[in-house]
Order: sequence, then C-alpha cells, then structure tokens
Amino acid sequence: MPHTTVEYSGTLAEAFDRPAFGKDLHEALVTIAGGCKTRFVRHDDLWIADGSPYHAMIHAEMSLLSGRSAETRRALTGAVLAALRQHTAPTPQYEVQFSVDLRDLDRDAYVGHVDARTAS
Repeated sequence: MPHTTVEYSGTLAEAFDRPAFGKDLHEALVTIAGGCKTRFVRHDDLWIADGSPYHAMIHAEMSLLSGRSAETRRALTGAVLAALRQHTAPTPQYEVQFSVDLRDLDRDAYVGHVDARTAS
C-alpha cells in the first residue's frame, strides 16, 4: 500500500482542498497499487527561495513498493502533480511551488500489518 505525505504552507490551508485531493489520489492509485494512506502536514514555519512571505509550497512524497516501470512512475507523479494543482484554488498573492517525489519501498524490507476491525 503506497504511503503519501503532503506537506503544505499554512498560508494555503484554505486554498488546498485536501479531502478532494485525497479522494482523487486514492481513486487513481487503486488501479496501480490497490489503495493508499495519505498524511497531510501543515507547515507554518518555512523558508522558501529568498524567504519572501509571498512564496508558498505543496510537496507530495510518495513511497511505493519497488518494481514499477519508469513510464508508470512518470504517469503517477504527473497525475499527482495535476491533482495538487486542480485542488488548490488560485492564490494570486503567492507564488506557489508544487512538487512530487516518488520513492521506492524495498519489497524485501517493507512490512506492514492491519488489525481488522471487529466492532460493528
């Protein structure tokens, strides 16, 4: 199951529709990897470029089990970048830097476990 961490400038909290982005991301990933976990991390203490208060950022870091082709990886990062931009309202007061990084999880080293829900 891929893990995604999305870090974003606190100044974009109202402009970045995180639930809509998460829904679209998970729908896209289900065809590639069967599901996803996404964490959103707001940053209020940032220094971007020259430190101007008119800079903002949204960065997605994805970790996915290794073995995907370069073409699949490029398609995935491109789709994530497009979704980030789609779900961020225009903010003409900021220069917003969007980025996506996809990292491999070592199939031989990654482990996980899910405790099934037992309550009704």
